[in-house]
Amino acid sequence: MPFYDKRCNGKDWIFGMNKKKWIKNIPLLIIEIIVLVIAIAFLYITLKTTNEVQKTIINEEDIVVNEEVKQQVKETEEKGVENKYTGIYNVAFFGVDSRDGTLGKGNRSDTIMICSVDMDKHEVRLVSIYRDTYLNVGNDSYRKCNVAYALGGPQQALSMINMNTDMYITDYVTVGFEGVMEAVDALGGVEINVTEAEIPHLNNYQISMVGESEDNVNFTAKAGEDYIPVTEPGLQTLNGLQATAYCRIRYIGNDFARTERQRNVLIAMLEKAKVSSVGELTDAMNAVLPHVSTSVDIEDVASVLGMVGDFKVTVSEGFPFDGMLNGGTIGLEGACVVATSLEDNVVKLHELLFEDEEYEPTKELKSFSEKIIEDTQDYLQY
Repeated sequence: MPFYDKRCNGKDWIFGMNKKKWIKNIPLLIIEIIVLVIAIAFLYITLKTTNEVQKTIINEEDIVVNEEVKQQVKETEEKGVENKYTGIYNVAFFGVDSRDGTLGKGNRSDTIMICSVDMDKHEVRLVSIYRDTYLNVGNDSYRKCNVAYALGGPQQALSMINMNTDMYITDYVTVGFEGVMEAVDALGGVEINVTEAEIPHLNNYQISMVGESEDNVNFTAKAGEDYIPVTEPGLQTLNGLQATAYCRIRYIGNDFARTERQRNVLIAMLEKAKVSSVGELTDAMNAVLPHVSTSVDIEDVASVLGMVGDFKVTVSEGFPFDGMLNGGTIGLEGACVVATSLEDNVVKLHELLFEDEEYEPTKELKSFSEKIIEDTQDYLQY
């Protein structure tokens, strides 16, 4: 079976790339990932002088990786041979709706996304994992996958992703929604095509985020003072509050369309970052840093702002994939998204991310797939 790149952890060789060459490329990798997921180009001089970002050290040994994947990675490192996956960097992106500023465990992840950057082709591939998907949550129990972050923070959420995708991801970026809101404002807004059906939901979410409520259900806010309502459909510039509210719409197309909206906003932020001034990017960075938790080593970041425009998003998908999923109320878990075959979905995932058309899932992955079918087959509704 194939194997995949991961961060260099002091080893001399990573998939045929020597340590010196790998470290040289780390700044670009991190710049493109951070710009992609939160539309911020991390400027070296500013990061050197700020302590606001929540840097988290995770022991890689504590992140669960399917044994066959881990063994292949180990063998490749020992041999020091090149393969077609050299130069691909994967990172997990989590978005949490934290009301108290905490970004660790205790918060369910509203957004779960795999960001895969191909350094050779300058391509970025985005795959959202639907938060209500019934999966192994990283400890051999099966629930909605967004509970993994709440139970064990980014460490367990990374384990959940690796176990259910046959990947080896050890880096993450977590952003509080308030950080996205402030970053969009610092960039001067983003261009989004809003439909007529989305307008009332977008405005209602704005009200819920800034309004007051006695019962935590019915919120009130003054239009034009507390928020600016969207009144017309079509392509328009959304401010931070509007864009974040747009990301949170759930009642049109359920979670499938919702994750697409999230990816649309991130892509729009990337495009806006490409044409923003250094001052605008610096303002955006300063606004979002207090709302970011990451395992990325900030000291590795260098000023490569001019390279932002070289990369393009070539894949934007939801997982499980369209036509390969089902749904139903699964016991106490409630309404869940269910992969008709996790195994088949993972084969397609590896084809999309790594252009591997003959991927063979691991034994562990196949057992998870069988367990999901066993647990859910009597509950599926369509």
